[in-house]
Amino acid sequence: MRKIFVIFLALMIIQTGVLAADKASSGSGSAADQIESTGYRGTLPDILDKYQTTKPATGTPIFEAEEGFDDPDKLKPVPRDNPAFVDIILKGDKTSNYVNDINRIIPQVEALIDCIENGEDVQRFVAKATTLDFSIGALRKRYEGKPESYFISYTKLMEIGLRAKSLAELRKEGAEYNRYLAYQSSGAIYAPDNINRELQYFLEELIKVLGVLREVD
Repeated sequence: MRKIFVIFLALMIIQTGVLAADKASSGSGSAADQIESTGYRGTLPDILDKYQTTKPATGTPIFEAEEGFDDPDKLKPVPRDNPAFVDIILKGDKTSNYVNDINRIIPQVEALIDCIENGEDVQRFVAKATTLDFSIGALRKRYEGKPESYFISYTKLMEIGLRAKSLAELRKEGAEYNRYLAYQSSGAIYAPDNINRELQYFLEELIKVLGVLREVD
């Protein structure tokens, strides 16, 4: 009788465990189904602000367009008397330095031409001729033996530099000594006619060289 009771009690315990396992399995299944059916109910971060569509940038031109800019008849001449333009815009190499030097000599050549054409006195001629000779001498020191020394403008300037110096000496000596010299043999060189003739030759040479210098670029 006691064995039967023990067996019955064991069956009751086993049945109770099976029912508890089934209940637990049934409960966990329903929770999973609930989560799957409802989904995530939290608040997602807003990331759209960080990924806005790029808008094209707009700006205002610094310089105003000038009407007729592409019209050749309305283009302004090159400011060759501006060293900044020559150095930065026109050229950036050593040739620009030569152009600047030529531009500084051109007014001196023009001044000497005006001096001869206007018949200015000996003192003014000597002063202008000496200034030109000094500038040409500086040009010689700067470019002698360099590629620029083969330019026609350079060789022509060397020639008129010597002529300017010799004529300045001739006119200065003629003004000083012609009153004491008979215009014969060596004294004839200081005769006014001879000096005027030399000045006319020199004037023609200066005008030709001036044309060459203006073509330098």
